[in-house]
Amino acid sequence: MKKANNKKAGHKNTTLLSTTNNEQTIIRKKLPSWAEVEGLEIPSRLSLEQCSGERTAIYKGNLVRRLFPNGGTKMADLTGGFGVDFSFVARHFKEAIYIERQAALCEAARHNFPLLNICNAEIIEGDGTEQLPNLPIVDLIFMDPARRDQIGRKTVLIEDCEPDVIALLPTLWKKTKCIILKLSPMLDLTRAIKSLEKVSEAHIVSDGGECKELLLVLKAETTQTTIFCADGNNQISFQPEDESTANVNYTSSVKTYLYEPNASLLKAGAFKWVGQHYQLEKLHVNSHLYTSDNLIPNFPGRTFMVKQVCSFSKKDLKTLCNSVDSANLTIRNFPGTVAELRKRMKLKEGGDAYWFATTLADNKHVIIDCRKVSAK
Repeated sequence: MKKANNKKAGHKNTTLLSTTNNEQTIIRKKLPSWAEVEGLEIPSRLSLEQCSGERTAIYKGNLVRRLFPNGGTKMADLTGGFGVDFSFVARHFKEAIYIERQAALCEAARHNFPLLNICNAEIIEGDGTEQLPNLPIVDLIFMDPARRDQIGRKTVLIEDCEPDVIALLPTLWKKTKCIILKLSPMLDLTRAIKSLEKVSEAHIVSDGGECKELLLVLKAETTQTTIFCADGNNQISFQPEDESTANVNYTSSVKTYLYEPNASLLKAGAFKWVGQHYQLEKLHVNSHLYTSDNLIPNFPGRTFMVKQVCSFSKKDLKTLCNSVDSANLTIRNFPGTVAELRKRMKLKEGGDAYWFATTLADNKHVIIDCRKVSAK
C-alpha cells in the first residue's frame, strides 16, 4: 500500500483540467471550489461528467461530520472514482483510504489530493472488493456501487448493482460498524431498506428540484430507519411507519393555496404524512398535490396561489387559454402527456402562470391556474 505524495508522477493518461473551455465550464458549474485550484488534472471528460456535484458532495461531508462529531480515525472509500466525494468526506478523518481500479483515476488522485489539501490519503490501485479482506478496521466504509448491469442497462434493485453490497455485508461488518452507500435515485428505496436490514438513515438528496441520489447509512446496531428528505437548505425527516399510520383528508375543493412537494418527498413516498404534518388537504389519493386556505411558510416544495380552477369543457378551456399568452404546464394524475395537452390547447411554454392538470377527490379532471409564491 503506497501513500499519496506531493510529487507529480508521469501522467500519460491525464490532461490538465484547463485544457478545454468545455471542461472549464463543467467544473465551474459542477465543482466551483475545485475550479479555484490551479493545476488539477482529469483523466477524461467522462470522469468529470459522471462525478458527484459539489453540493451533493458537501451534503455527504456534513452527514459524516454529524455521524462523527469528534472526527474519525480512519475511513475507506472502496469505489474512489474521480475522488470528489472522497475529498469532502476524508477531511473528517485522521487517515483515509482511497481505492480505485482504474490506473488513470489513481494517478489523478495522487496529483490532485495534495492540491486540494487532502494530505491524509492512502491511494490503492485495485478492486475495492478484492482489497476488502486486507483492509484494517475502519470507522467508516463508503461505497458507490455501479448502477448498470453487465450489458449496460440501468438497475433498479440494489442486488443488481456492482459490487453486490448484500453479498458483501458479512465481510463489510468485519471491517466497520458504519457504512454509507451512495445509490441511484432510480433504485427502489423501500426494497433496498428491507434487503439491507441495518439501515439507520436513508437520505434522499435533491438539487435544483431534481432527485440526485440516495444515501443509505448502515450501522451494525440499529433498531429503526429515519428517512431524511433534503433539497437545498431544506431538510425534514420522518420514520417509514409515520407514513403508514398518517391520516389525510381528501378534497374536491381547491383552496387559496396549492402545494407541490419537492422531489425528495415524492421519492420517499411521504404522501399522507405531508398532508397530516402540514395540516393540508390532498386533492386525490394519486395526485400528490395539496391545498389549504392558510399559507404554510417554508413548505418543502413549491407553493402557489390559486387564481381559478377550470373544467375541461370547451368553453372553460377557451376562456382559460385566452387569459394568458403562455403558461408552465404540469400534469399530476391526469391522462395524457404535457406535450399532448399543450398541443391541444395551443399553449406556449413559460410566463408567470402555472397550470396543473390533475384529478380531484371526486375524480373530476381540472386545470388549476396558479401563480408562484416566492420563498421568503
